[in-house]
Amino acid sequence: MSLFGTTSGFGTSGTSMFGSTGTDNHNPMKDIEVTSSPDDSIGCLSFSPPTLPGNFLIAGSWANDVRCWEVQDSGQTIPKAQQMHTGPVLDVCWSDDGSKVFTASCDKTAKMWDLNSNQAIQIAQHDAPVKTVHWIKAPNYSCVMTGSWDKTLKFWDTRSSNPMMVLQLPERCYCADVIYPMAVVATAERGLIVYQLENQPSEFRRIESPLKHQHRCVAIFKDKQNKPTGFALGSIEGRVAIHYINPPNPAKDNFTFKCHRSNGTNTSAPQDIYAVNGIAFHPVHGTLATVGSDGRFSFWDKDARTKLKTSEQLDQPIAACCFNHNGNIFAYASSYDWSKGHEFYNPQKKNYIFLRNAAEELKPRNKK
Repeated sequence: MSLFGTTSGFGTSGTSMFGSTGTDNHNPMKDIEVTSSPDDSIGCLSFSPPTLPGNFLIAGSWANDVRCWEVQDSGQTIPKAQQMHTGPVLDVCWSDDGSKVFTASCDKTAKMWDLNSNQAIQIAQHDAPVKTVHWIKAPNYSCVMTGSWDKTLKFWDTRSSNPMMVLQLPERCYCADVIYPMAVVATAERGLIVYQLENQPSEFRRIESPLKHQHRCVAIFKDKQNKPTGFALGSIEGRVAIHYINPPNPAKDNFTFKCHRSNGTNTSAPQDIYAVNGIAFHPVHGTLATVGSDGRFSFWDKDARTKLKTSEQLDQPIAACCFNHNGNIFAYASSYDWSKGHEFYNPQKKNYIFLRNAAEELKPRNKK
């Protein structure tokens, strides 16, 4: 039975009522659990590019490891391989041909993992933890971009121990995204910089942050012509900004919305406000998913400015999310994100990665 193919077999997996306790809400959405998930908090997820047949999922964790699974159309997940860093893995990405995975770690390095040979070699070095890693494929060059807490953005050709280019950041790099020919980097102290990547990377524009609180995650979105045209930026204050690079009417086209807050967003009662831990755009519909420290995921239509769906609440935060290349699978990681400090850390709690069929739920409200 194909769960992630064209026919949606979702909800028919018939989860057994026997042996399940009513109080267990680690998987309230009854989604597919990835087997052999990491032993510590999961910080990043990434699906293989369309150039690879099938779907492969990569996850990086605070157990210093990077794991790879094959996700079959039936929903079955098969652990394929893993690699280690000497510090927590904060970000992962794929090369465009799907042959390599790049990993960024608190051990101040980034590595290139060749999946065919299962060998990983160091390709980048910083003076502080490496927070982001992205593959850039331009017509005239290809390289890996790393952003670090040492306040630099470095570009590596993967063959030399010296970077091709180093760009200074105003502050520590907190999150970044790349869709050629655009990159966006968000830093500490609410710094926000857009880069253009044609010919060679260069700073395009510094933007005054549309958010008043610490930046947490960022994702570039595309226009109808499939060109990057803006980004969504999430903060620790349960809010996302939708920002276009060159909008016809900036005051009207750019906006922010509240999310990941207790008892709804339209209320005068005091709210618990949670961090937005991840944002991912659907590769077909252009709608987006957000995940938060409140243990929920939500799906949104930014053009209609409406919420499409909010999940039931998981019993721990959702730390990361991503879509597969055709948008049929939504992956999200349930892990403690330390948003409430060490006293709320329970080492007995398992970490989970869940897979959900996303083909229908992310269709825009009113299809133009």
